[in-house]
Amino acid sequence: MLNVKTPDEALEIIRTAFAPLDLPPETVPLAAALGRVLALDVTADAWVPDFHRSTVDGYAVRASDTFGCSDALPAQLILAGEVRMGEGAGLTLAPGHCAAVPTGGGVPQGADAVQMLELCEDYGDGTIGVLKSVAPGHNMIFRGDDVKPGDRVLPAGRRLEPQDIGALAALGVISVPVVPRLRMGVISTGDELVPPECIPAAGQVRDVNGPLICAMLEQAGALTRFYGIIPDQEDRLTRTVEEALEACDGVILSGGSSVGEKDAACRIMSALGEVLFHGIAMKPGKPTLLGRTASGKAMVGLPGHPVAALFTTQLFVRALLVRLEGRTMRQRQVTARLTEAVSANHGRAQYNGAILRQGPEGLEALPIRGKSGLITTLAGADGYFCIPRDCEGFPAGAQIPVYLFTAD
Repeated sequence: MLNVKTPDEALEIIRTAFAPLDLPPETVPLAAALGRVLALDVTADAWVPDFHRSTVDGYAVRASDTFGCSDALPAQLILAGEVRMGEGAGLTLAPGHCAAVPTGGGVPQGADAVQMLELCEDYGDGTIGVLKSVAPGHNMIFRGDDVKPGDRVLPAGRRLEPQDIGALAALGVISVPVVPRLRMGVISTGDELVPPECIPAAGQVRDVNGPLICAMLEQAGALTRFYGIIPDQEDRLTRTVEEALEACDGVILSGGSSVGEKDAACRIMSALGEVLFHGIAMKPGKPTLLGRTASGKAMVGLPGHPVAALFTTQLFVRALLVRLEGRTMRQRQVTARLTEAVSANHGRAQYNGAILRQGPEGLEALPIRGKSGLITTLAGADGYFCIPRDCEGFPAGAQIPVYLFTAD
């Protein structure tokens, strides 16, 4: 009999039972930093931008010189010069003068605004007519508007996105201190399993969970080592788990997590450390278990059914990786209208895959129906939704949160 925890209780146990690994940072080049976790805060040591810039093609002006002007009564300013891209402004704007500037070009000293080209007239005699007044700061980015020296740009623990790479490039950062990638061992168990390249005999099935779990861990940023398919032989499985724990930061077993005679995962974890929980009140994925060795390494036992393994990896193994890396879980989600009713009346949180599509009234979620052993039912799924354990289901047309199958 399993003494189940709720999904929230399981996540809380992960948070309290494990601490971020105390690993020295490693330095990677900027081009290799995407998806890595920052080990240290990134603080600006320069002004970005380092000069006042125009956001439009137009004329740099003193705003006060344009006050009260209009189409009928333009402000007539003397053209003092032109600023070229990639060069300093090189002039100071006196009252009653203006300077031509391109988008992104430097704004001369003395100017405090830029009027766009479309609202100006070149009279061809060295004077420019401004047809609409501007306020100070109009169409300008000032020096340091982006960041100033000492500003924290990115916090430690952030998993770097493409926009972060751009920010680091703007600061001139070419070497990035990151958390070493976690090393996770993955083991598939079961007498019935054969590798994907084999043709199954009667009573056999191809191993889905090994490649599936490794792919999900790699997507989450971990380094994985697959220890193969181990038959239901407890002594051999114990030796393989010990080998994986020796080389890795944690180990993931799929299969053997239930309470049958051949389900040895719980006994092995108890022998190597302690079992933190065995069973989660969810469907699919109830027989999931979590253990910890005496040295603090994580041991996770996942159900053998592929869809159950997918959901429990998505929900709990990813949360474990986030905790060990010392970062914050970011759950990406969208709101969509459910296209058909989905029932649930078994007293457990129910997780359903979903396909997203654009409908006439906005984003729609098509529920994917299938059993936990049928992984192909989730091929092509964009995300999933959860029906809480105290809810009997969602009606068609309900607006629900759909959590995306993406890296957190």
